[in-house]
Amino acid sequence: MRLRSRAIFPLVRTTATTTSAASSSPAVLSIGHALRERRLFTGDDVAAYAAISGDRNPVHLDDAVARELSGFQRGRVVHGMLVASLFPSIIAGSFPGAVYASQTLKFAAPVYVGDEVVARVQALNIRTTAAATNSCTARRYVVKFATKCFMDEEEGSVAIEGEAMAVLPTLELSSQSTRN
Repeated sequence: MRLRSRAIFPLVRTTATTTSAASSSPAVLSIGHALRERRLFTGDDVAAYAAISGDRNPVHLDDAVARELSGFQRGRVVHGMLVASLFPSIIAGSFPGAVYASQTLKFAAPVYVGDEVVARVQALNIRTTAAATNSCTARRYVVKFATKCFMDEEEGSVAIEGEAMAVLPTLELSSQSTRN
């Protein structure tokens, strides 16, 4: 199995203001900020996920079954949970040490093998909390994110949407996630 490099977009505000890695102060997550990741799903990705998860539904593995029995005109579809795994990937990649607490999902359209998607998580609410760790109190941030996967760059065709909740150790964006 070969791992593919994924592009993680820098922290951006939906009003198109971008906080770049070149700015002097670290990027800090605030309400309205969004993080994006682009990913192309291959047949190898689907086969590896089927082997690991045990989900060997033929709509994911057999073009004929996907077309003829299930009505997926373009053939095999990517497991919805594999596509949705981009959301915790973005959050953990941007905030090392983050704990993914919950996720709701609505599968709006199929993602076919060979499709490239853009996943976006956007901060909707940020709450500060204190957590006791080894005789000291550390601040933690409970963040509610809107989560969406799009089938195009313009973010018009939604494949998956929902909401996620994560506990972040910091609101500062990891410098690793600002690579294009």
